[in-house]
Amino acid sequence: MFNKLYETIKKYIKENYKFLLTLGVLFFFFFFELPYVVYRPGGTIDLKDRIQVENGYKEEGSFSLSYVSMMKGNIPFVLLSYIIPNWDLVPVKEITMQNEDIDESIKRDRIFLEEGLDYATMSAYKLAGKEISIETTHPIIIYLTEEANTDLQLGDIVLKINDQEFSQLVDLQTYINTLQKGDSVEVLVLREDKNVLCHAVVYEMEGALKIGISIANKYEYKTNPNITIKTEEKESGASGGLMSALAIYNQLVEEDITKGKKIVGTGTIDIEGNVGEIGGIKYKLLGAEKKHADIFLCPIENYEEAKKIKEEKHLKLNLIAVKTLEEAVEALKNAS
Repeated sequence: MFNKLYETIKKYIKENYKFLLTLGVLFFFFFFELPYVVYRPGGTIDLKDRIQVENGYKEEGSFSLSYVSMMKGNIPFVLLSYIIPNWDLVPVKEITMQNEDIDESIKRDRIFLEEGLDYATMSAYKLAGKEISIETTHPIIIYLTEEANTDLQLGDIVLKINDQEFSQLVDLQTYINTLQKGDSVEVLVLREDKNVLCHAVVYEMEGALKIGISIANKYEYKTNPNITIKTEEKESGASGGLMSALAIYNQLVEEDITKGKKIVGTGTIDIEGNVGEIGGIKYKLLGAEKKHADIFLCPIENYEEAKKIKEEKHLKLNLIAVKTLEEAVEALKNAS
């Protein structure tokens, strides 16, 4: 029976080898990934359908965040990047941390997205004078060093270390420094909605004791009025923080600061409402122009590059740079 099957397969390959060879070449051509990604101008996301404040005020215009389109470096996209203007080839090593791949980088950026939305909500409610209270804060792992000796994973939410809870990295690090090099610690984490007990070994680097993790913050909070924020699974990164905060703020206050305009922008935001620098300003600015934005908001650190692009490409939108959420609100109130 085996010999008969072997002969059948052999005959099929012999009769169809050209087709099979072509199929293999096409599969390699379209699916083999080179160590690059391709950046190109993205589009905008209208936040009106993503952010809903209970009984919130309506707006005549719109707030949208701009984004960069990133494609993995398969051969067709890499070749097209040499032909199509504003398609840029970027080595994967420039956008990933040590000892990680592009998928892990995207997963970390998804964590930054969620943290950024938390900061946007907190800063907007604070500026609008509305109620928001943080119930719990847990560290969430965003990076594991090459030296880490642990079964912890990217995205694990740290609940306890040796039965102790920590809400801030500084407190966690202070505790680690009370231990000894070579000690093994028990780390209880939440992973895919399940409690998992992990271990990590303490090591020394540059005079400090470590277990080889970097963290962001995972918040649980209550607001009055209630708020609902929706995201799509493919979205990632913290650069939508500023625009999300503005969209939330505008639903919390009576005055409509859009003034009927299409307002697009980018920028991270922290818990105090400070706006931070982002990458890919060229692609975001060009995407906003393509969507006929009236105003484009950006961090002050990105302003000179954005201004240069606006002048070179003869863009029509009004470019405004800001340092804080409060400054952004005032700029929109005064925009003509």
